[in-house]
Amino acid sequence: MTDNGTNCTPEGKKLGQNGIIQPLLTDLYQITMAYAYWKSGKTKDYAVFDLFFRKNPFQGEFTIFAGLEECLKFLKKFHYSYSDIEYLRQTLPATIEEEFYIFLSKLTAKDVTLYALEEGSVAFPRVPLLRIEGPLIMAQLLETTLLTLVNYASLMATNAARYRMAAGDLMLLEFGLRRAQGPDGGLSASKYSYIGGFDGTSNVLAGKLFNIPVKGTHAHAYITSFTNLSDLHLEMLQPKNGGDPKNLLELSLNWRAKLVNMFRVVSNEANDGELAALISFAIAFPDGFMALVDTYDVKRSGLLNFCAVALALNDLGYRAIGIRIDSGDLAYLSNIARMYFVEISRTYSVPWFADLMIMASNDINEETILSLNDQGHKINCFGIGTHLVTCQRQPALGCVYKMVELNGQPRMKLSQDVGKVTMPGCKDAYRLYSESGDALIDLLQRSVEEAPEINKKVLCRHPFEESKRAYVIPSRVEKLHKLYWKNGEIVQTLPNLNKIREKVRASLRTLRPDIKRNLNPTPFKVAVSDNLYHFLHQLWLENAPIGELS
Repeated sequence: MTDNGTNCTPEGKKLGQNGIIQPLLTDLYQITMAYAYWKSGKTKDYAVFDLFFRKNPFQGEFTIFAGLEECLKFLKKFHYSYSDIEYLRQTLPATIEEEFYIFLSKLTAKDVTLYALEEGSVAFPRVPLLRIEGPLIMAQLLETTLLTLVNYASLMATNAARYRMAAGDLMLLEFGLRRAQGPDGGLSASKYSYIGGFDGTSNVLAGKLFNIPVKGTHAHAYITSFTNLSDLHLEMLQPKNGGDPKNLLELSLNWRAKLVNMFRVVSNEANDGELAALISFAIAFPDGFMALVDTYDVKRSGLLNFCAVALALNDLGYRAIGIRIDSGDLAYLSNIARMYFVEISRTYSVPWFADLMIMASNDINEETILSLNDQGHKINCFGIGTHLVTCQRQPALGCVYKMVELNGQPRMKLSQDVGKVTMPGCKDAYRLYSESGDALIDLLQRSVEEAPEINKKVLCRHPFEESKRAYVIPSRVEKLHKLYWKNGEIVQTLPNLNKIREKVRASLRTLRPDIKRNLNPTPFKVAVSDNLYHFLHQLWLENAPIGELS
């Protein structure tokens, strides 16, 4: 995702974007359809498309909408280059007229209008995330690219938000670059996990491009690169407040001897190579000493060596940060580690030592965190990689892009699977709130209808089940879709990532706890107005084939 854009938002924000996000990042059938539309004389047709999903991911009942900014950047940049046109000439059949390529070369998104939810909003099935209005051919050509920009972004932000809810206020760091689906997947994962609630990433390029805090320690290789104390070629460290350098090795060995007696452990089980590695790392980063302690044995070696070096650093005016545990029984080992820290803090009057960070990694997923919570762990930071960035529990959100209106006439896709029947026509969406501030229901209605009003009864209907209906008297009404793109320009000020993070938190706070819970969450209701209900079913009857018995 090279930040090389030059376009700006209304407040002058630079619109850098990955160079591969361009009109040819699409499926071939979009271009063949464009030619067939063109050939059929449909260049003046005007269409409305909805981009939405049918089911919330991860067996949950909410989704976080993300990817809007990237969609707007794509619209801003949309243009077929000379080399794009040349490639299409070589790829498409030779019978295609030169006029079609001239037509493509002049296409831009200036005649497209885009409405969307705010990025970071909680979203629900059937409610359009984006509504795209514009010339049929142009709107059709946007389909695949908009889907790829929204699908993974929203899935990733939702996954991260679920981890955040499971972890509560504990620190969450994204460590998934090495396991992500390629470099673009890795960068997107870092960006959208931050939006979803993670506190930082190990991905340095993501830190540079998106201004995300970057965190990291060292790998087991650093520990195993030292075999004994003689491998330690630098032993001296200057105290933080100045003065003559002191021998950190001697200080660490003295402290280790005291800790062996204190905790009644066997001294010769502590690995000297590990101690040498930790001293070396502490000399390199005395103000950032965060150590991996499970290379050999957490209890018998890693904790003892870490605490010895951390106390030696303390003698010189430095404060260690903490430890990372990457294997074993995380709940048990975190309790042992916290016990060590608390005992040392009390015995040697080092108050901050009791609160040293205990970071856990090791293939952690949402269920792991919930299980650790039940076990009473003492971890205060999770480093999460594979399950987060690959969304192993559900690898795709399944957003779709469906035409709902053409030249002012509603369009509807029918299916024997009711879940795949589309909502026809141009629609607006409203979120109705209770007096307590909880979101009650999302209401879809035709754009020609008047908006729901505060403290006035609204009939909300299930789109397909006649008997499911209820009156709602909202204490607050929020129109969900905002205009973001018109006449070739972004017309809203785009928030930075921190603002989007805040939006995620604020939006989730409006949902009742039973909707957000991990096990058997309550579905959030999405309804249609009485007008849209009858409009939908009348159109269904008009378009559904009538069987014949003989």
